[in-house]
Amino acid sequence: MAKAAVVYWSGTGNTEKMAEGVRAGLEGAGAEVELFEVDSFSVDQIDGFDGLALGCPSMGAEELEEGSFEPFFAGAVDSGKLSGKAVVLFGSWGWGAGAWMETWKERTKEAGAKLIDTFIVENEPDDEGMEGCKKLGATLAGAL
Repeated sequence: MAKAAVVYWSGTGNTEKMAEGVRAGLEGAGAEVELFEVDSFSVDQIDGFDGLALGCPSMGAEELEEGSFEPFFAGAVDSGKLSGKAVVLFGSWGWGAGAWMETWKERTKEAGAKLIDTFIVENEPDDEGMEGCKKLGATLAGAL
């Protein structure tokens, strides 16, 4: 059975809700899933998973959260652990136009990851947003 980690940071709970939806989609598609808040997941743990669903909201000037998530992601990139790994990205935003996701996608591709898909919602995910999260999880499961 394919194994995926859902790793996220959430300040208001919106991205946490999305992470739960992604997990549900992965499980529904038959993947073994573990859910982690980013502070409880280390770069070294990446090797134990076939794929990753990474979630972080847009912060500041459309950037990844800089206290926990950005250091984790930078470490994953610098270590080469994302190379060849199936990855989906997700997060919520409350202002701007989603530029943080475009930058994040490029960084993920440059790290050598197999970027499968991305999904963003404005503010709190509604029913349609939660369905999108489940679909994202199922898409990742299908790529593992």
